[in-house]
Amino acid sequence: MPETARQIADDLRARIDSGEFGPGARLPGEPALVEQYGVAKMTAANALKLLVTEGAAYARAGSGTYVRDFKPIRRVVTRRLSRSQWSSGTSIWSADVSDRPMEVTDIEIYETVTAPRWVTRALRLEQGESVLVRARRYAVDGSPVQQATSYFAADPVRNTPITRPDPGPGGVYARLADLGMAPVDFTEELRARMPSSEEAELLALLPATPLVEIYRTALNMSAHWPGSSKPSVAPSTRRADPWPSGTSVRTPLAPAWGTARDNSAQPSDRPVDRKAG
Repeated sequence: MPETARQIADDLRARIDSGEFGPGARLPGEPALVEQYGVAKMTAANALKLLVTEGAAYARAGSGTYVRDFKPIRRVVTRRLSRSQWSSGTSIWSADVSDRPMEVTDIEIYETVTAPRWVTRALRLEQGESVLVRARRYAVDGSPVQQATSYFAADPVRNTPITRPDPGPGGVYARLADLGMAPVDFTEELRARMPSSEEAELLALLPATPLVEIYRTALNMSAHWPGSSKPSVAPSTRRADPWPSGTSVRTPLAPAWGTARDNSAQPSDRPVDRKAG
């Protein structure tokens, strides 16, 4: 018989995994756990807190503790970023969500000369050169799942469909191809962390839900030759619970050179290392 908070939490998780407590189901409260496992009230409370902290459940004030209810989004990078995906006029998101309803909201597009330093370094911009910014939020099944911001060197994309809320079939990658800057390679860097209060609000995150930041760099053919062109980059943020690991994402996208994640990073004189998936 489980006796510690850890053992009780593990037992409850096993019952969740078995389907005894399905998505959205209310878990036994402290009194029920005390009676069932013969433990102190504090031990029962700590067991439920462990499930919340680990992301298996969430607490609703004055109501109880409930099993998280979400349908995972399967992110297959090699498929979603393949040229056959976006060159056919299909959104890269369709590779993740299939026929599930997806919408893009809160779109902002503007130029600035005050982009983050890591962006200007990644784009190899001189001081005072403009950056085009595309910010938007993605929702799947009516729930926000990603906050994304893309950065482009402004001169090559000014007055093109990339500056419009809807850049057209295939998205910005297809439009970059129209401009002779088709992405041919990608790199991604990932890290997990807890969200800021603003991110938690934007993505409607439940307590104890972490984020995964993905810094993606998209390279065009000319990027493999030193000094030949300037890239674009785009960070995005995804909520944790629709993803297998429960995460959020930041994604820098660059159709030329590598991307920098912090202020000290320097663009390389050689092509960045390629990473699979």
